[in-house]
Amino acid sequence: MAKKKKDDGSKIIAENRKARFSYAIDSTMEAGIILTGSEVKSLRGGKSTIAESYAQAKDGELFLVNAYIPEYNEASRFNHEPKRVRKLLVHKREAARLAAATQREGMTLVPLKMYFNPRGVAKLELGIAKGKKLHDKRETEKQRDWARDKARLLRSKG
Repeated sequence: MAKKKKDDGSKIIAENRKARFSYAIDSTMEAGIILTGSEVKSLRGGKSTIAESYAQAKDGELFLVNAYIPEYNEASRFNHEPKRVRKLLVHKREAARLAAATQREGMTLVPLKMYFNPRGVAKLELGIAKGKKLHDKRETEKQRDWARDKARLLRSKG
């Protein structure tokens, strides 16, 4: 089954937790995905990953590359390839804006999470991100540790 529910009633299928550590996320947006029937059935099983995947702009369209959706056992010969390139559904203006953002220095399109919305349609949350350097990652980790310690201190004081 899908992993957990967001507060708006949608079920999270896969989450790229490493992305927020490795990249500085500038902005996020929602995109639809073109999937086959066996892919949707497999996604409901909840075993897919988007950790190594990325989005690519080509010819005014966006594509999700290297996302793993396992084969659905009951689909027999009509099954899909687990790591095929999947087209993302966005408006032409948004696709042009995202393509322009990737042309800038160091910017990339990173999938943050894949989920079923309340209507049951598979969606992908994309982030326009810039890669962090090692010292930036260390600084993020220090801030997170300090926030955790501060919360513990405040709880213990009452």
